[in-house]
Amino acid sequence: MAVFLLLLCLVWTRCADAASGPEGSECHVVAGGDVYPGEAARQPGEAHSLHLSKAQISKPAPHWEGTAVVGGEFKELKLTDYLGKYLVFFFFPLDFTFVCPTELVGFSDRISEFHDVGAEVVAVSVDSQFTHLAWINTPRKQGGLGHLKFPLLSDLTHKISRDYGVLMPDLGHSLRGLFIIDPRGVLRQMTLNDLPVGRSVDETLRLVQAFRYTDSHGEVCPAGWKPGGDTVRMRKKKQKHSIHQQKHNLIVWSFFFCIQHMAP
Repeated sequence: MAVFLLLLCLVWTRCADAASGPEGSECHVVAGGDVYPGEAARQPGEAHSLHLSKAQISKPAPHWEGTAVVGGEFKELKLTDYLGKYLVFFFFPLDFTFVCPTELVGFSDRISEFHDVGAEVVAVSVDSQFTHLAWINTPRKQGGLGHLKFPLLSDLTHKISRDYGVLMPDLGHSLRGLFIIDPRGVLRQMTLNDLPVGRSVDETLRLVQAFRYTDSHGEVCPAGWKPGGDTVRMRKKKQKHSIHQQKHNLIVWSFFFCIQHMAP
């Protein structure tokens, strides 16, 4: 018993010391990583504090507005411009870097697939609209974006990045945050990548397709669902296997829910 109490006191002391230190004095998320190749090898890994996010799943997405580059011109945009559509709203660290153009070009090259499911794409960084325009006007072979098929939004004041909880104040730019907002302006999905790793266009499109399907059909999508795949719906009353159910592509899986096979 005495040994147990001694160990408990040691654990409590270490926890108290950690909480009283400079890192424990703030209730923030911690992230690390580098934007530029080789930085991780030159610098020791350090923690970066993130502001607490206003973005919450199933709640209205934080409002944003600002100046964007759209079709080579400056235009004022705001979140409410996209009501009635799904919006893929994603943050990238900085213009004229290395991973960022692979993401932006990847989304741009497949923008028609997002339009086909009623979705738009907007990308945002802490760079000015003038830097965005210069990057777009730079050919891809020279490290630029070339013609981009969706808006690049400027967050020069860092307000948008801070509201969405992706800003790293010590570095002055954001992490790779991605948010899917539905036609009602409600936040449905968010991911946050550390700096060195880019995001998947395929997975983002799949998620938009899945949310669109569940919103339209009232069924839910199992892991890895893709259009045309099986879905799950709740059972309204106790059912038994029957020829009638099988003819309607319905297979009961449990007392509470069933699998709905999509007709080929």
